[in-house]
Amino acid sequence: MQGAIFDMDGLMFDTEKIYRNVWDHLPVEFGFEACPGLGEAVCGTSGEDLKRIVRAHIPGIDADAFMDAGYDKVHDMVMAVQPDEKPGVHEIIGYLKGRGMKLAVASGSPQEIIELNLKRAGLTELFDAVISGFSVPHGKPAPDIFLESAKRIGCDPKECYVFEDGANGIRAGAAAGCVTVMIPDLTQPDEELRSLCAAVFESLSDAMSAILENRL
Repeated sequence: MQGAIFDMDGLMFDTEKIYRNVWDHLPVEFGFEACPGLGEAVCGTSGEDLKRIVRAHIPGIDADAFMDAGYDKVHDMVMAVQPDEKPGVHEIIGYLKGRGMKLAVASGSPQEIIELNLKRAGLTELFDAVISGFSVPHGKPAPDIFLESAKRIGCDPKECYVFEDGANGIRAGAAAGCVTVMIPDLTQPDEELRSLCAAVFESLSDAMSAILENRL
């Protein structure tokens, strides 16, 4: 393999639950009822794709203002408390970097939030590229962010691992032609997701063990 592309929220850091809670309950601040399930529906998406899903779930809402308010709220929460790292993050990133692989982060979060999390975890210098879903035409489940990531690190998508925790990310990685690996967080794999994955592991530590043993 030439490279490895990592999602961030729910995979590298325990932040997916923050996003889901914000998206599910933020409608109340806009005069609507809470919308359980919205956070799961928009998981991994960004930009116009996210706004389209929001409008479908909450007709009549100002999706632009809603999205801006949501990211502002998440930003404030991440600034206040450094998110916990998921097990095996440093180990697998350090190992793959040591093998000469090119590494990228591909997240639906805004660039500022991605870079803040990486900096506080001491991971910034290990990545060759950091791509936000806001910098590509279509968010996950479209393959744009993974194709762009592979391009920026100079790798064939078919020679790249994609490590993901969410359904939309798994679909995007598979659509990009990458070797897509699921590390479930809040979403457990169903038959469809398993069919799109090269493997499913409980943690990044388990994924690294599989790589060391040539099982992945």
